[in-house]
Amino acid sequence: MDQLDRLFREYHEPLLRYLTRRLGDRDAAEELAQETFVRAMRHGPVQRERAWLFAVASNLARDDARRSARTRHRLTLLRNELDAEGGEASEPEVLTLELQREATADRVREQALARAAVDALAERDRLALLMREEGLDYHEIAAALGLSVGSVGTTLSRARRRLMDVYESLQRESARATEGAGTGGAVTARGGHDVA
Repeated sequence: MDQLDRLFREYHEPLLRYLTRRLGDRDAAEELAQETFVRAMRHGPVQRERAWLFAVASNLARDDARRSARTRHRLTLLRNELDAEGGEASEPEVLTLELQREATADRVREQALARAAVDALAERDRLALLMREEGLDYHEIAAALGLSVGSVGTTLSRARRRLMDVYESLQRESARATEGAGTGGAVTARGGHDVA
């Protein structure tokens, strides 16, 4: 148990920050961090513990994203079924829509753009950037992602370049959408128009 306590003290905060950045939800990140340490307890000692913990956390986050996508799909199907039957939207759906409409502050918009830019990256690029942001060295990133140490620098460089390209593109689209909203029809993020 002393080994697990040490692992928790040493890696909980960096792992939690990594998962929070990856998921965008601190509560979900906390749950996955806890599950990561449960798995560490069951697994026993490993040689590159930091890389192992981040690899396990990445796998758990990927599994969680898949589960969430399936749940969203099921909810969409249920929503469509409700609409076809003339039912009303549930209170959480109405609340979500209201919150989305109110979320126009620049800070919120910039965070959303940054998150979207990170999410648009290829998974390996996204994980490498997030792990590096948490202070993992090239050897640890290589071990966690199954890369050669020599390719980590190239992966990070490519990921940074793509992140900036995507972010700048999203900023331009957002600016066009904001400008288009004042002309009678809202411009969608893809450049089309919604009828108001």
